[in-house]
Amino acid sequence: MKRRRILVIDDEPGIRQSLTGVLEDEGYEVRAVKTAEEGLQELARHPYDVVLMDIWLPGIDGLEALLRIQEIPLDDRPTVVMISGHGTIETAVKATKLGAFDFLEKPLTLQKITVVVKNAIQQRRLELEVQRLKEETGYGPEIIGDSVPMKALRQQLKLMAGTNGRVLIYGESGTGKELVAHAIHAMSPRAAEPFVEVNCAAIPESLIESELFGHRKGSFAGALEDKSGKFEKAHGGTLFLDEVGDMSLKTQAKVMRVLEEQRFEPVGASEFAQVDVRVIAATNKNLEVEIEKGNFREDLFYRLNVIPFHVPPLRERAEDIPLLADYFLKEFIRAYGRKPKELTPEAYQVLLDYHWPGNVRELKNLMERIVIMNPQTRIDARHIPLSPARRSVFERPMDFFGSLQEVREAAEREYILKKLEETGGNVSRAAELLGLERSNLYRKMKALAIVLKENPEPRG
Repeated sequence: MKRRRILVIDDEPGIRQSLTGVLEDEGYEVRAVKTAEEGLQELARHPYDVVLMDIWLPGIDGLEALLRIQEIPLDDRPTVVMISGHGTIETAVKATKLGAFDFLEKPLTLQKITVVVKNAIQQRRLELEVQRLKEETGYGPEIIGDSVPMKALRQQLKLMAGTNGRVLIYGESGTGKELVAHAIHAMSPRAAEPFVEVNCAAIPESLIESELFGHRKGSFAGALEDKSGKFEKAHGGTLFLDEVGDMSLKTQAKVMRVLEEQRFEPVGASEFAQVDVRVIAATNKNLEVEIEKGNFREDLFYRLNVIPFHVPPLRERAEDIPLLADYFLKEFIRAYGRKPKELTPEAYQVLLDYHWPGNVRELKNLMERIVIMNPQTRIDARHIPLSPARRSVFERPMDFFGSLQEVREAAEREYILKKLEETGGNVSRAAELLGLERSNLYRKMKALAIVLKENPEPRG
């Protein structure tokens, strides 16, 4: 069970001591400081659920500190309860208008403290839940598609989302792995708790450990203050390790230890921190191949791969392309305040004829560009900057590709299609031109989703 964290900010030692004792007896983890400056520094280092803060403080007063706390993003923002020994109705109203959940007058009673703190924690839970619902019903995570693969994926989600099992999501770049991770979290018992994401491929190797586990002041050059890591921020909720296949072996070993013990050691620290985190990982790599190459730990793979998910590429669910195109079109029209638009049958056909190496992300970017650049209400084939024959991989914007692997696959597919076209679809002849065995070419064609409309080869 996650221990809720309470921060007490009061310049009276007796109040700090009594509040700490009462709240620790109730099972809370409590930290007490005497100034608003210390309190704000503590909030920058670690997440808290509730802050109990005196209004009259030396230096920055409680109301000014309350304003600064309200600037913290909702996922990390604590619920604030103001306390005062000589408050007035006017002060209480002002504190409430500035965002305080409640206002307590000294002397504080045991019953009053425990009830208000419980209500404040419930209030924070409800605020996070409202935010999640807004995301799901607005421009948030929504899994769209009526194809067989997507129906199967949604069914799988329903079966396992309520568990705490670790999940490993497979799929090419741009297929929507992050969306699936969000959906798993939103359908889980941890939905009201934090969802924290780490892109393992985007963080420099020298900083990944600090990013995951946090660090202590002075532990390395540039560590000017204590910092909470992603594991600590995800305490009680879900940690999403995106592109986990790009994590170094050294970091993999530390993550493995956290998964086994549910505790970790911040960089430069001598003590361990306990966490309760559900880990969801995603990759566009074949981790079993990476294990054979010595790039990924086999034991970590089996820890993460408890519940595997596969998100299909867009080319394998082409019937979803019109649905997705309409969805993104409407969302960007709403976001940019543009007049309604519709795609013509010819425009849909161009979308269906395209291979989509960048998957759903590429389609989404295309719809955004169409909404921004085209004032027309009817979008036909000439307004779609794609050729049915597919432009050369080297003529397409590089932001269409999520990784070097995608560029390689796109170029390889294009070259094979060119040789098949030159030979009139004769696979044997194309294999000779490519320097491949015919069986190898068939395997590559299958892997790259190359389907011949006609097969002129003789049947034996």
